Amino acid sequence: MFDTPMTPKLFLDRVLNGAAVGIVVGLIPNAITGELFKFLARTFPSIDLFTTLSQVVIGLQFTVPVIVGVLIGMQFAMTAVQTVIIGTATFVGSGAMSFSPDGVMLVGIGDLINTMITASVAVLILAWMGNRLGSLTVLFLPIIGGGIAGLVGILLLPYVRYITTGIGALVNAIAVQEGLGLIAFVLIAMIFSVMIVSPISTVGVCLAIGISGPAAGAASVGIGAAAAVLLAGSLRVNNAGVTWSTFLGAMKMMMGNLLKYPIMALPLMVVGGLTGLVGGLLNITGTAETAGFGQSGLVGPIAAAKDLDASPIATLGIVVLVYFVAPIILAFAFHALCVRTGIYSPSIFAFTPQGAPVSEGQADEPLESVAREDRDALDGTATTAPQTPDTPQTAADRETAQTPASVSADAEGDAR
Repeated sequence: MFDTPMTPKLFLDRVLNGAAVGIVVGLIPNAITGELFKFLARTFPSIDLFTTLSQVVIGLQFTVPVIVGVLIGMQFAMTAVQTVIIGTATFVGSGAMSFSPDGVMLVGIGDLINTMITASVAVLILAWMGNRLGSLTVLFLPIIGGGIAGLVGILLLPYVRYITTGIGALVNAIAVQEGLGLIAFVLIAMIFSVMIVSPISTVGVCLAIGISGPAAGAASVGIGAAAAVLLAGSLRVNNAGVTWSTFLGAMKMMMGNLLKYPIMALPLMVVGGLTGLVGGLLNITGTAETAGFGQSGLVGPIAAAKDLDASPIATLGIVVLVYFVAPIILAFAFHALCVRTGIYSPSIFAFTPQGAPVSEGQADEPLESVAREDRDALDGTATTAPQTPDTPQTAADRETAQTPASVSADAEGDAR
């Protein structure tokens, strides 16, 4: 069973915490350095190291489903064996693999919604099984826990993907509607500014509908606007690591905040729409392959710069204005307005603790409060709860405690 009484809200908080950190760990290396290594590889073709480094950071992002599954398992204080089982089941059920008569092929990081569903199913199965298998745990637990959860994920995948294709159909309908013009650009930017913070994959939507031209540029600009909003909201309530991770590409870190505080969609849509207006007026474009990344790794700005009919200096100025200057100014201004008028509190942007929350109240505490508790403990100012004397153990209890499978995966700091 679970390490603490579980409620649906607490369960969801733990799943979202694990998924948010897992996305950062898996995607940030390529988001920040991927385009740089590609550029260096093209500039210095004789140096194979840059090509290899590019392949390394791209390869790291394929491990996102496994990382998410493992970190979700750690959120529920699963044992080492149980945590690994959750990770493997999540990878299978995520949709990151494509099976064919010719073999198995990696096709991306999978569907994030299905990734979290598969991990949740694995957690529930393993929690229900507990120690029922006794000495046969290592033999049958991977088969039952991993196999059933992976099967559920694969069976649900086609239906979960309807969410992605449905949103893609909406975006496509707006993009091809005659007469909308600049309005279409604004609407698409607003949709993607919210979508990038949700569990829905922007890259998956863009590739599914083959978005291109101004519509792809609108999607990319909307994602850049979302990064600016999260920068403005996170700056005073989170540590530097959280703030700059979200701005540099890990916007999905805040998906738990968006689900708990839907009002966060307001600044995302407003700033996304206004930035989209600027981008539409300046003829920003993109491709299906670049639209879902936004400003991450400069993917969107580079794609836009290639199609701009202007001098190099003017092109640079337009790209910087659309992807950085305009959205950041708009984000800080609108965030200040919302806070001063009481529309929302800055705390809605506070990233939840990376360790497993043991209560619904703790699940809503910002990361900084946990950091303060850690500092107090180091300073000797924290209040230490009295320890209860150890109870005598039977020989069976001692043997169970020494079993490798019972080692607690409570190293919460490793989730950073």
